Amino acid sequence: MARYFFDTSALVKFYHIEAGTPKVLAIFSEPGREVRISSIGLLEVQSAFAMKVRSGVIDQQLAGQQRATLMLDIASGAVEVYTITDAHFRDAERLIGSHGFSRRMRTLDALQLAVALDLMNQNLTDHFVVADRSLAEIAAFEGLAVIDPEKP
Repeated sequence: MARYFFDTSALVKFYHIEAGTPKVLAIFSEPGREVRISSIGLLEVQSAFAMKVRSGVIDQQLAGQQRATLMLDIASGAVEVYTITDAHFRDAERLIGSHGFSRRMRTLDALQLAVALDLMNQNLTDHFVVADRSLAEIAAFEGLAVIDPEKP
């Protein structure tokens, strides 16, 4: 049974077809797989749906359907949400200090990575699924097994 932590850049591909969607769908269809996200990821995915509406990629009705599907997946346990803690903020600060001067390390990416590392340390995740190249590089440097769904 594989355990995955999804960054928003990858999770949105499950709810909206785009580059990388086939690999994300394959992960979600694995028997017994566990998918985890952070509470900030939950918020970011909804923001991504809204951005797609503003940019004319989808309409508001479809965005509402995508959000409803996400919430059903959470309610059914298909996606498990982990709350951001004070410790995650401290770890994110460390990550920004360690990597932010040489690589792009955005605040929310640092928080996502802090949660992924915490879950790895608790033996609750095997793979960090992320479609952001910079974040993927930092995650790999930090010891996470990274899956980029946009890479063949």
